[in-house]
Amino acid sequence: MITRQRPAARALALLAALTAGLVTAGPAVADDGDEPAQPSPKVELVLDVSGSMRARDIDGKSRMAAAKQAFNEVLDATPDEVALGIRTLGANYRGDDRRTGCKDTELLYPVERLDESGRTDAKTAVATLAPTGWTPIGPTLLKAAEDLTDDTAERSRRIVLISDGEDTCQPLDPCVVAREISAKGIHLTIDTLGLVPDAKTREQLSCIAEATGGTYTSVRHTDELAGRVKQLVDRAADPVVTPVEAKGTARCADAPELKSGLYTDREKFGEHRWYRVAVPAGKELRASVSVSADRAVDPDYGVLLRAETPGGREIVRGQESGDGRTDVISTGLRHPTPEAEDEDEDDKYGAPETVCLRVSNSFSAPASVKKAPGLPVELAVDLVDSSDEASDVASFGLGHGWWLLGLLVLVGFLAGLVWGWLSRWRLAVWRTN
Repeated sequence: MITRQRPAARALALLAALTAGLVTAGPAVADDGDEPAQPSPKVELVLDVSGSMRARDIDGKSRMAAAKQAFNEVLDATPDEVALGIRTLGANYRGDDRRTGCKDTELLYPVERLDESGRTDAKTAVATLAPTGWTPIGPTLLKAAEDLTDDTAERSRRIVLISDGEDTCQPLDPCVVAREISAKGIHLTIDTLGLVPDAKTREQLSCIAEATGGTYTSVRHTDELAGRVKQLVDRAADPVVTPVEAKGTARCADAPELKSGLYTDREKFGEHRWYRVAVPAGKELRASVSVSADRAVDPDYGVLLRAETPGGREIVRGQESGDGRTDVISTGLRHPTPEAEDEDEDDKYGAPETVCLRVSNSFSAPASVKKAPGLPVELAVDLVDSSDEASDVASFGLGHGWWLLGLLVLVGFLAGLVWGWLSRWRLAVWRTN
């Protein structure tokens, strides 16, 4: 079961905001009516309806009931510009013949943009489902890829697979199928959601997702399932941001210089890796990092993101830790710089300040777990105009550690003076009486 922590959630929200900022940071294009309409992004929800979905272990109800409720919420919230379809696996064949069971996949609702009538029809189709048969994940992914690539238009394509178990149709390995889909270069991403937190299911679903640049999430509650699927459907409607590989180094002097963007790397257990960012005067650095546990790890872990000067002095930090079981842990930081003293508008952004970003983790793992390659790291960097609002704590220095410490010392000193004066006054009154 995933341990969800509020600080980690806030850090993930920061990462999402940074990514959105990066996407929209480019030059705006005027809508003069001459631009051709962009093709609708396509999303296909693939639902496991095998017999194991009868298990009643999600909020006191069956896995199937939780999935139906989540689908209803997702269908209501699907953006109008998204073409959405639903495919099932294991929904029709109840027998024991393996060859027949491994062909049991059906397009329950075609991939199309939803109006009110379409949402109602899709909900009705989902309501009729009952846990039935086998788990042909590999064959179903092949069919889902065909559903989404029936045209050659340049568009976003995404499969969201919800399952509670391993594929039962080997040797057609679904991980190999995902790699073949990725090798076709059709820009199709597969995200997976696991309803059972066992190691084999996690390993298979993680492999499927990683093969296409998607994500794996373990969910144990209905609201988590609905929220995650909504997020993935919304993501399909956003312009695609492709992470860039950046190799962190063992010291800042040799570190790669990062611009605004999204970056990926691999970090060994307990390692420190450095990156550099040139922050112009008047700009604010916003950075966040996520480290994924893509294998079994020990229950105590943490991630630290530090902004430092080239000389090693800490400027500001973000950190997060946990002691449960999670798939990803994230944190972020902000570092504003004052505008240049030259009042000329053209020169208000002075010489950039070099900021060293150090990413550290405290993950460890049992001896039986492979340590190579390192853990997946995703680093988001954005440079925005510094705030001029006095309510912005980060821009006015209180988030930089020493300022906050100084403020606390000053408050404590003044409180001590007041308390001492009150104590002496009360003692004088007592002696007089």
